[in-house]
Amino acid sequence: MSSGTPTNTSKLDRILADAQRDREMGYRDKALRMYPHVCGRCAREFSGKRLSELTVHHRDHNHDNNPQDGSNWELLCLYCHDNEHSRYTDQQYFSDSSLSTPKAAKATHNPFAALAGLMKKDD
Repeated sequence: MSSGTPTNTSKLDRILADAQRDREMGYRDKALRMYPHVCGRCAREFSGKRLSELTVHHRDHNHDNNPQDGSNWELLCLYCHDNEHSRYTDQQYFSDSSLSTPKAAKATHNPFAALAGLMKKDD
């Protein structure tokens, strides 16, 4: 690894962070103009300095899906937004079939199949 790699990585990280912030600010401003400043889950109202605690949540969890009509957005407070993403992550984790326990094979051997014959008295 060359000595310039950490600098290039940090520069790339900064560029990506700036691009993401610019993208978020575009739909965040639009969502704040379109919707009342109220959390869609807990119904808390936000204004002034506390408006920064209101986040734009993508209903389908796809941050690249930003329709002009805002149909994929809802405003959530920080706590409800974190809760929503935790629920989504938990749902994905527990519904993943590769993580579920494999079903045990049914037993086909019957150890008592000949028991009736063994218990018959010889006449």
